[in-house]
Amino acid sequence: MSSTIRTSVVPFVVEATGSGVAQHLIAQGDNKHEFDTDAYPAFGGKDAAPSPLLYALGALTSCNQVTASIVAKDLGISLGEFTFRIQGDLDTAVFVTGAEGNANFDKVTVDVTVQSDADEATFQKFVSEVERRCPVSQLYIRSGLDFSSNWTQAELG
Repeated sequence: MSSTIRTSVVPFVVEATGSGVAQHLIAQGDNKHEFDTDAYPAFGGKDAAPSPLLYALGALTSCNQVTASIVAKDLGISLGEFTFRIQGDLDTAVFVTGAEGNANFDKVTVDVTVQSDADEATFQKFVSEVERRCPVSQLYIRSGLDFSSNWTQAELG
């Protein structure tokens, strides 16, 4: 069996050290970005840094915005300011008490307002393409949770 290396594949590497529930993470690459995670006191942490779940939701906002910028360029539209609100509803029974079931979010709702000069048809195509092409959105969607993404267009000003 031969292995073909695809030039379109980019490895993302994160290394971490920690104790208790807190971690210090370093994203490998030219700029070694560093960040920390912790947990709420109810989960054994000190709430000294965002929880991994908040980072997961934050990754969803950021990845949507990056993907939107790429898709807008492909469609020839201009974008301005983005406003996101993302809510993840987590039933902690599996996570905290070991109950049977899925430890994933039950539901994630993404509400986005973005300034754009697109006409209505192009904006709908834009939204569809962003959802299809966003790697983090696809992680959530393919996980089987109840995923809702609501995009509103505001006048580019």
